[in-house]
Amino acid sequence: MTYDEAVATAWAPLRQDGGLRELVRYATLAANSHNTQPWRFRVEQDRISILPDFSRRCPVVDPDDHHLFASLGCAAENLVHAAAAIGLKATPIFSAADQAEITLAPTEARRTALFDAIPRRQCVRAEYDGRALAAEELRLLEAAGVGNGVSVQLITERPKVENVLDYVVQGNTAQMRDAAFMRELTDWIRFNDTAALGSMDGLSSRASGNPSLPGWLVKLLFPFVFTEKGENEKYAKQIRSSAGVAVFVSERDDKVHWFEAGRACQRFALQAAALGVKTAFVNQPVEVAALRGQFASWLGIGDRRPDFIVRFGRGPELPRSLRRPVEQVATLAADAQGEAHAGRA
Repeated sequence: MTYDEAVATAWAPLRQDGGLRELVRYATLAANSHNTQPWRFRVEQDRISILPDFSRRCPVVDPDDHHLFASLGCAAENLVHAAAAIGLKATPIFSAADQAEITLAPTEARRTALFDAIPRRQCVRAEYDGRALAAEELRLLEAAGVGNGVSVQLITERPKVENVLDYVVQGNTAQMRDAAFMRELTDWIRFNDTAALGSMDGLSSRASGNPSLPGWLVKLLFPFVFTEKGENEKYAKQIRSSAGVAVFVSERDDKVHWFEAGRACQRFALQAAALGVKTAFVNQPVEVAALRGQFASWLGIGDRRPDFIVRFGRGPELPRSLRRPVEQVATLAADAQGEAHAGRA
């Protein structure tokens, strides 16, 4: 299988007759840190549970597992919209067992713009066209980014965008000077198609707009092309080319709210994709603990936690990242093996 064939399989349109297995596949198309895909799905006839996969955690960049649990929320949000399209009402609850429990009940099938956007959403790490968005587009994005205990601030004024850029550069500098961070990051980079297809996860060179290179050549070139100065200049160009920046803020700093922040962030990204708007994370100021409080103070949010920073704007399509097949991430109970809910669309 080639890289393009693997992408086509993973990101194919939802099969209406695919049952709960298809809901899991669409859930895995959600955003997640370093494309670690840190989730497991337990599928029953009227319920899907999303469990954390701690074997895929990133202890350096995400020491408290904030991004990991938020990724479960991103997956749950995709699942909600996919379920509605095949005639199921999905109700997610983050349980005391630190997992998402999503109950499924028959309802009238309903396709939404956000459902249609699921296979179009991607994290586009490229320069955008610099154009401002219309007021109605900003209103829709802001509405999508609000969740249960989660708010979103849209920053479009250029001086404030420059302030965000300053924090991103500070955070990126700190991370690139951290040897443990760099080891963890490079562990998840897939520098060529062979490596990407071997794991079906991680940050592929293609999805970042870089060429696929043989491993021996990467070892020679990487220290020269992936530099602090070069990365900071890249982020400056990318952020300045964006229409704005969205910052997601939780009312409380706990797993329930991290999960809800993931749902809100995914919903925002889906609404953006529905509008033809690209998004990309620039999370350095919230990932560097010493910087997070300063950034929160600048935002004026008191002791609330800034969860994610997402730049947005109109830009190019890039190759998509890969996803592990459903068989690797899901356990299907006997009563969910067949097409238990198919045909309700």
